[in-house]
Amino acid sequence: MIRIVEASKNDIETIRQVAFDTWPSTFGIILSQDQIDYMLDMMYSIESLTSQMIAKKHLFLLAYNDEKCVGFISYELDYKKQAKTKIHKIYVLPQTQGNGIGKLLLSDVKRIAIENNNTALSLNVNRENPAIDFYKKLGFEIADKEDIDIGNGFLMEDYIMECDLCIGNN
Repeated sequence: MIRIVEASKNDIETIRQVAFDTWPSTFGIILSQDQIDYMLDMMYSIESLTSQMIAKKHLFLLAYNDEKCVGFISYELDYKKQAKTKIHKIYVLPQTQGNGIGKLLLSDVKRIAIENNNTALSLNVNRENPAIDFYKKLGFEIADKEDIDIGNGFLMEDYIMECDLCIGNN
């Protein structure tokens, strides 16, 4: 049975472990090892995750199977002062993918977004990431694309995907 819990600063090491266990298989065929290492350090250092939680007010949910964390999602309500929830990260351990954990995490964020009168979910996904099909099955559509210079000569080449929320019908 999967249990979803809110994360706190005390869970930063758990989030880091899931990211470091997930990224090589998720991005190994899309990005160079140098870019993976750079991005993991940039986004998943203790300092970066602390800043995301405290300064940027990103909220994290953790998915547990028994006592093992098998995935997480981070999101931000009212993104850029709009009635939109931005999903910043969602990762599920490779050995547990396909078991509905990602769908459960997204479902919880969708519920929270609706409770907070947000009318859409938004996320960025690498244009080569097979997860695009997963998001489409859950009602997301490609709304735009963007290239983000993240430094060190690296570029994130993403689609922006969005899902409208029908408030009152969920």
